[in-house]
Amino acid sequence: MNKDLDYFLSLPYSIVLYPADEGGYVVQMPDLPGCLSQAESLPEALEMIKDAQAAWLETALGNGLVIPEPGQDKETYSGKFNLRVPKSLHRLLSEKAREDNVSLNQYINYQLSLALGHIETGSRERTLSENRTKYKARKLSDKLKRRDADKER
Repeated sequence: MNKDLDYFLSLPYSIVLYPADEGGYVVQMPDLPGCLSQAESLPEALEMIKDAQAAWLETALGNGLVIPEPGQDKETYSGKFNLRVPKSLHRLLSEKAREDNVSLNQYINYQLSLALGHIETGSRERTLSENRTKYKARKLSDKLKRRDADKER
């Protein structure tokens, strides 16, 4: 199969979108290093990243570069990594795992997932996660209201 521009544009690359500090949004395609854009609105950001993607792909094809396909790097993660921690932390984690009647590996896996927001259990964690989400939404809403008010002036 000829992997031309149309081929790569048809692939389902992930899009990451987040509020920009100065207002508007930053949008990027993590599978295409350096492929990003910025816009004032969500619809505009989605259009801008498509333009950035096309330009990124055209440049890579024109220079004969290898173009990664979506999710290609997911296969390189084994699910294992070594981590050095202070003895005191090792002891504390082991004690907590023993209290919960789980292996140290299970306990650390759970705590990492919880910290990253992949799981929510219990009222304390849920409350922290909900508060964090509500705070971010409120902050974004306030920023957009200020921007709209400034435009009306």
